[in-house]
Amino acid sequence: MTSASPGKNVVIGLLGSHIDAGKSADRWQSWRPTVSICRQSDFVVHRLELLYIRNDTSLAKLVRDDIAAVSPETTVNLRLIEFSDAWDFETVYETLFQFVRSYSFDTDKEQYLAHITTGTHVAQICLFLLAESRHLPGKLLQCSPERDRNAPGSIKIIDLDLSKYDRIASRFQQEQKEGASFLKGGIETRNPAFNQLIDRIEQVAMATRDSLLITGPTGAGKSRLARRIYELKKNRHSIAGPFQEVNCATLRGDSSLSTLFGHVKGAFTGAVRDRPGLLLAADKGMLFLDEIGELGLDEQAMLLRALEEKTFLPLGSDSEVHSDFQLIAGTNRELQAAVREGRFREDLLARINLWTFVIPGLRDRREDVEPNLQFELDQFATRTGRRVTFNKEARERFLEFALSPAASWTANFRDLNGAVNRMATLAEGGRITAAIVDEEIVRLRNSWTATLAGNVEFEDLRGVLPAGGAEQMDLFDKMQLAKVIGVSRRCDSLSDAGRELFSVSRGRKATPNDADRLRKYLQRFGLTWGQISRS
Repeated sequence: MTSASPGKNVVIGLLGSHIDAGKSADRWQSWRPTVSICRQSDFVVHRLELLYIRNDTSLAKLVRDDIAAVSPETTVNLRLIEFSDAWDFETVYETLFQFVRSYSFDTDKEQYLAHITTGTHVAQICLFLLAESRHLPGKLLQCSPERDRNAPGSIKIIDLDLSKYDRIASRFQQEQKEGASFLKGGIETRNPAFNQLIDRIEQVAMATRDSLLITGPTGAGKSRLARRIYELKKNRHSIAGPFQEVNCATLRGDSSLSTLFGHVKGAFTGAVRDRPGLLLAADKGMLFLDEIGELGLDEQAMLLRALEEKTFLPLGSDSEVHSDFQLIAGTNRELQAAVREGRFREDLLARINLWTFVIPGLRDRREDVEPNLQFELDQFATRTGRRVTFNKEARERFLEFALSPAASWTANFRDLNGAVNRMATLAEGGRITAAIVDEEIVRLRNSWTATLAGNVEFEDLRGVLPAGGAEQMDLFDKMQLAKVIGVSRRCDSLSDAGRELFSVSRGRKATPNDADRLRKYLQRFGLTWGQISRS
């Protein structure tokens, strides 16, 4: 028995045509739930709103009189309702919905309880839904008989605020943790901001079928995350259809429209048969469009319509097709800038960025290198059947380098995956040695140097040098300064930037002062650390 909170107790319930029945004097030897809830020793029903159908009018009046005999404190209001079919869900719900909608609730002075012991199962479910949606702003009331059928039985009051039930709340929290761990591939990541981001993605992904936009640098794991979101929803039965994906950077011309929206036979040269396209294939499921910023404007217009109206025209067709899918879009571009440049539709961006999640690169969550290192070794073992480990010195040496400013991780987890695969392949006897690690560090350094050199532009000098200053510099000096600024903006301090920039020559100095060397270099161009750092 759960007692109610202070205030007048108002019960709303349906008359039980059979279990509340009884006309002779021996009816008091039977348990009748509507009468029994008014016979409780420590719970008073101040008002009972008793819903009944016309055929039960005489029974409703008898129950009202019996309640008056055992509980004079209770006012019974008989409320006539009509169901054309008491077992039709839509009919019953609409009737009860109209009743509660027209009822004058006063939650400041009264506590409302929906009695769900009587009525058909359909009616009980409808009362539950109305209470759960707060159309009926109250709790649920259940009653049950005792061995002595003449006794009033017991009642239970159920608050639908599940957060008040410790075990239920704990189960939900555990399920959320399991979901977040699944999205991370079971990797015990340590970066607080990333873990918080994954928790929010799990919450949103399970609560909505709206489009999700995942942004972040190449290799940060957008594709893997999208597939895991789908698998999580599939496992929890919140999505039924298949997972379809494509990198939009690979789509060009008629092939682009055909790949996404399909085509009919004869739509263009080479179209020898109908093709459904990815949007139709993803019906009832999920479509992941990676690098969505690479889509052409025609494709963007058709995609927008498909998202808004769930229909589109395959290439060469006069008949629309229907597809209801959830979209996850990925990009490493700044889509707002693409909108300003006319390369991306503003209305499409507004449609897909209701939920936007920015996935950080590896160098922005270096504390996650170590757990991901073990994950990559496990993946190698699964793929090849060879279990490979580091010896202690080798592991410490690799992590020291991986966590240092000298590690650029320009391709993010693709760099880490490649490094582990190479080292594991070279590990004779299943042990990665310090010599193998040293070789890999050189390989990574050379790779990053070539990548950064190939990407050198002078945008880092904009807003830093005085107007016209860059034009007075040799190309050699501009390239060198641009690289220095690029490295500095990745680092947290002047010292970190100096250590990365002078990582080789500093070993030849007895007392290296990397910060001072960098400061003096910048002074040659009239610059300070504050002017070039990312802060």
